[in-house]
Amino acid sequence: MTGKLAWITGASTGIGRALALRLVRDGWRVAASARGSDALTGLANESSGAIRAFPLDVTDAGATLRVAAEIERELGAVDLVVVNAGTDARTPATDFDPAVARRVIEVNLIGASNTLAAAMPEMIRRGAGHIAVVASVAGYRGLPRAAAYSASKAGLIALAEGLKFDLDKHGVKIQVICPGFVRTPLTDKNDFAMPFLMDADEAAERIVRGLKSSAFEIAFPRRFAFILKLLGCLPDRVYFPLVAKATGA
Repeated sequence: MTGKLAWITGASTGIGRALALRLVRDGWRVAASARGSDALTGLANESSGAIRAFPLDVTDAGATLRVAAEIERELGAVDLVVVNAGTDARTPATDFDPAVARRVIEVNLIGASNTLAAAMPEMIRRGAGHIAVVASVAGYRGLPRAAAYSASKAGLIALAEGLKFDLDKHGVKIQVICPGFVRTPLTDKNDFAMPFLMDADEAAERIVRGLKSSAFEIAFPRRFAFILKLLGCLPDRVYFPLVAKATGA
């Protein structure tokens, strides 16, 4: 394979897995990372050698640095990093567990920071590269029973925004991806209505189109993202009762 190289974290299931297979169809090589080595091996076996498995827990900063170096040593310079590893758990005030909140934030936000710290130096040195940080429309404002998840995704959006100022100067492109509800093992656990729910393959298709654009934010479905952004602009006295009523919170 002589195509460009992408490194995708959280690649064993859901959006990450679908995106890895979608990029391969466009001629990319993919370094796939996740904690589940068996699932990664299965993914690699589907790709006729275009996908290589690099098991990783992104909350381990040292391991993340080592895997990034291993990928470059074995496959060459990474052209695209998709910072996708994530988790979710409910954190209602009536049963708030700081250990659960910490785990969500460690995987979603600290894990992303570890991945970025491992990937950015080489891209900055080369003056080239592309980074895509997978956040969520849940990061636009706090949502019921999802305090830690919303906080972690809001942090990812702000993290990408803050890094863009410096990365622009060094020729490194950064984008933030804000999906709505996508059918994955995480959303399969939800017991509430999920408007505009889409399959992971459709999400991957929209991400690929967005990666080719000059837009900083890739948000979809557009109608759902627009509604949530509009809600986010409402004054607090309107936002809280409206969202509470809409969600039954």
